[in-house]
Amino acid sequence: MKLLKNILMGLGVVFVISTLIFAIQDKTIVSESTDTDITDKSVAKEYRITSIEIPEDLNFAGEKVPQDDPEIMERIDREFLVNTYWQSNAVLLIKRAHKYFPIIEPILAKNGIPDDFKYLAVAESGLTNVVSHAGATGFWQIMKGTGREYGLEVNANVDERYNLVKSTEVACKYLNKWKSKYGNWTLTTAAYNAGPGAINKYLGAQQVDDYYDLLLGQETGRYVFRIMAIKEILSNPEKYGFDIPKEDLYTAVPTFEVEVDEPIFSITDFAKQYEINYKILKRHNPWLREPHLNNQSGKKYTIQIPNKGYYRGSK
Repeated sequence: MKLLKNILMGLGVVFVISTLIFAIQDKTIVSESTDTDITDKSVAKEYRITSIEIPEDLNFAGEKVPQDDPEIMERIDREFLVNTYWQSNAVLLIKRAHKYFPIIEPILAKNGIPDDFKYLAVAESGLTNVVSHAGATGFWQIMKGTGREYGLEVNANVDERYNLVKSTEVACKYLNKWKSKYGNWTLTTAAYNAGPGAINKYLGAQQVDDYYDLLLGQETGRYVFRIMAIKEILSNPEKYGFDIPKEDLYTAVPTFEVEVDEPIFSITDFAKQYEINYKILKRHNPWLREPHLNNQSGKKYTIQIPNKGYYRGSK
């Protein structure tokens, strides 16, 4: 029995060793096969990362860019590369632009602001209602004091910086004011980003009168070039490799207006009157900041209500 036991143990060891040898050989074969497949299926055959050709007639709001300046061209090149190869962000911007530009464009035109300034809103917020670390808010990133100065209601209950139509009107007034001061759109744009006080300080200290001659902080120094890159990519998406079917673009849900001149004690109950919920009403009226509307003064507010049939549960 002992001899038989030893024989069986020996056979077991031989079996384990044989299995390991075959496993190692098989793994080597698989590894070699996989390496070959990786080489054969290299993404470089389908996808090329190249430098970006800069348009020769680059301009902002009709103002020509000094493209004979190598330092300027390096800064432009950076923005074209960053914004072209940040593909996920670019796709989102293209989709959102289709939804929001039709709202912004006629307001710019009515106020005599060049159409290029819709891309300023893209650069500022990505066409979302974000809040900056400094408290600038909404698509146009308007500060609280500036909003109030230009007639917006800004408090804990109502913040009209979140109202796209009203905030776009304010941005137009602000831009027109500083265009009359600086005489060109590039410096006006820089002032929108850094504030007129900072731009006046830079102009005085450096004794120049042109944006392209100023040495600015990184954000404002990149600002106009970034807007131009966004403008070029969103205007010619196919040229930069973005193939987005029209049906994939975002579109605005049609709405109708309801005017109220008294308090709303429960926005949830108010929404139910129109067969929608609180979330949907707030999505269309982000300027309503609390679940009720105080309106002690009897001010007339216009609330956007989506047409029926566009959201789950609506009839």
